[in-house]
Amino acid sequence: MTDGRLVRGERTRSAVLEQALLLATVSGLDGLSLSQVADALGVSKSGLFAHWRSKEALQLAVVDQARAQWTEQVIRPAMTAPPGVRRLWAVHDSRLAFYEAGVLPGGCFFANAHFEFNARPGVVRDRLAAELTDWMTFLTGLAAEAVTIGDLPAGVDPGQLAYQIEALGVCAVMQSPVLGTETTCRQARRSLLEHLRAVATDPTILPEPM
Repeated sequence: MTDGRLVRGERTRSAVLEQALLLATVSGLDGLSLSQVADALGVSKSGLFAHWRSKEALQLAVVDQARAQWTEQVIRPAMTAPPGVRRLWAVHDSRLAFYEAGVLPGGCFFANAHFEFNARPGVVRDRLAAELTDWMTFLTGLAAEAVTIGDLPAGVDPGQLAYQIEALGVCAVMQSPVLGTETTCRQARRSLLEHLRAVATDPTILPEPM
């Protein structure tokens, strides 16, 4: 019976976090409340207090949920690509595919949350900053690996390339409500492909720009 309650509790927690993540991309992370999530799920607000005692605790849990989703749907598929410039490209392509699929109604949880909390000191902003640092370190590491194995020449700055990739991804998702996701993602893909093919030691291992 105890195990059954634990399983049901974990299922409830997962369902709440999935719904909260969806709502946060539309209403904002700061606009998120236990009442809002409870109403969306058709459950009592009091039942959610067993999992999160404060709005801040819920916000931090949603950040963790967003990271887990990003890892599973963006990073993991891309890591099946061969190491080097092809894996670097695969991460960018996978990210744009995630946006195109409309998984989150507000486009990108992290892009939205960073803009929302950049000027708000506190534990939520600190957690978001740590997530961004981890992401940029990951991209920089992929770029450095491409240099190390010879896919990119030694003169390429991995940190600068990671910054360019991140800028293209954020620009694509933030402009998509106005210009259309198909247009912005196509432009973001083409921009990176043209750049990578221009600097790669063997551009033929990368797709042709569409």
